[in-house]
Amino acid sequence: MLPELKYNADGLIPCIVQDAETKDVLMMAWMNEESLRLSFETGDTVFWSRSRQEIWHKGATSGNTQKLVELRYDCDADTLLAIVEPAGPACHTGA
Repeated sequence: MLPELKYNADGLIPCIVQDAETKDVLMMAWMNEESLRLSFETGDTVFWSRSRQEIWHKGATSGNTQKLVELRYDCDADTLLAIVEPAGPACHTGA
């Protein structure tokens, strides 16, 4: 059960994404309540795209999805850590 998460004034919370196997930090993205709910429902990471102002299902277009293994939060519940199994590169540059 998640605690009362602390979203910023825009209704967003930062999420660091880490590879479950290698422990590499893959990316940082923003989540809102809807993207968090969709992540739990789909089992994949879903974020909020600030540039496009829309829900962003990571890998929906590229196929480079991230299976959500575990979601953690920090001590004051204002930052998330998504531990994932990536199906390809996390970055749009291919890295």
